[in-house]
Amino acid sequence: MIVITIFGFLFTLVFLGFPVAFSIGITTLSTLIARGTPLTILVQRMVNGLDSFPFLAIPLFILAGNLMNQAGITDKIFTFALSLVGHIRGSLAHVNVVASIIFAGISGVAQADAAGLGVIEIRAMEKAGYDKAFSAAVTAVSSIIGPIIPPSVIMAVFSVISGISLGRLFVAGFFPGLIMGVSLMVMIYFMAITGNIKGEVYPRPPLSIIFKHFLEAFPALVTPIILVGGMLAGAATPTELGAICVVYGLLLAIYYRTFTFKMLLEVLSETTQMVGILVFVISVAFPFSWLVATYNIPSMLIQLLEPFKQNQWLILLVMNLILLFLGMFMETTAILLIMVPLLFPLISSIGVNEVHFGLIIVINLLIGAVTPPFGMCLYIVTDIAKVPFITVVKRTMPFLVPLLFTLFLVTYWPEMVLFLPNLLFK
Repeated sequence: MIVITIFGFLFTLVFLGFPVAFSIGITTLSTLIARGTPLTILVQRMVNGLDSFPFLAIPLFILAGNLMNQAGITDKIFTFALSLVGHIRGSLAHVNVVASIIFAGISGVAQADAAGLGVIEIRAMEKAGYDKAFSAAVTAVSSIIGPIIPPSVIMAVFSVISGISLGRLFVAGFFPGLIMGVSLMVMIYFMAITGNIKGEVYPRPPLSIIFKHFLEAFPALVTPIILVGGMLAGAATPTELGAICVVYGLLLAIYYRTFTFKMLLEVLSETTQMVGILVFVISVAFPFSWLVATYNIPSMLIQLLEPFKQNQWLILLVMNLILLFLGMFMETTAILLIMVPLLFPLISSIGVNEVHFGLIIVINLLIGAVTPPFGMCLYIVTDIAKVPFITVVKRTMPFLVPLLFTLFLVTYWPEMVLFLPNLLFK
């Protein structure tokens, strides 16, 4: 009964529109008061939870992404992607996806991808004759590739909550991110050859032009090489690499001649706001996780599913359905903070690898970012394109097929997810 009361109260506050941090905090505080527990435990758990060196990676990656976004590299990335795939039917839609794959090594936040590249992509697609709503839909679904391919802020949050190696999570995201990008491009090509989308197809440029655009975008393309190379060489931790990326972002801004003190202040202000909100949300999750463990809620869940323990496929299917449903109504970070403490012991009990579980939950939550009615990326691109929200939603629906296909592969083909981590982190 206490379990139903705790989670019922929490989800009621969330669905009534209370901020996520306050919903979790009020639920924890009310439960502590009801059971007569000293309230100092709330503050202790919040402070001790944030006392984590890996946690520093989160603000550093956000700052690095904002710096590079303001450094003017988005135009270079888009031009390079256009020279690569602009000649394929569905041209600029493919460019949209390829640009997001490249930008994934820089941003690590889906909303930053949608907002940063989105303005350029939607404007270019509109000029080339593509429907505005379709342009917005492609931009939204391609933006969620960013947090799958490193760096990834959502993976960093998961690492802090679960204690799983952030380096292994980063490396595990490469193949799923590429598979998602290729799957989206297959759907775009199918829509182009069947006449569902129409727009200008560009002539194939000579190799000299492609190489020229590659050189212009090369400084931006170095970022993921720094990250992955640094981790594999053991030269630095992900947190230290985040600091290196911040310095590199400043150097890029100077190199592209976009650095000004006004720009720097704007970046710092934006980063401070994002990090401040995220830190508060994460901090209240730690006493809530303690509360969940105190009431043995994960053990109850494991006992409830004991008859199905041998059927790992079924348990993973149910978990995916629950996460996809929550993603339609709740913010990504909220689901992560609430569900990870609940599901983590269950996943361990049925023998699912922890890194594999991390990729499953990350991809579920990112699909939620492009599913109505709450999908944040949909609202961002709707505002950029200036089209009705429901129109963008309708144009997004076909792309759920490749997204769910990627989720299916990640869920039921763990060898694909774990191949690189097992190979590179012996």
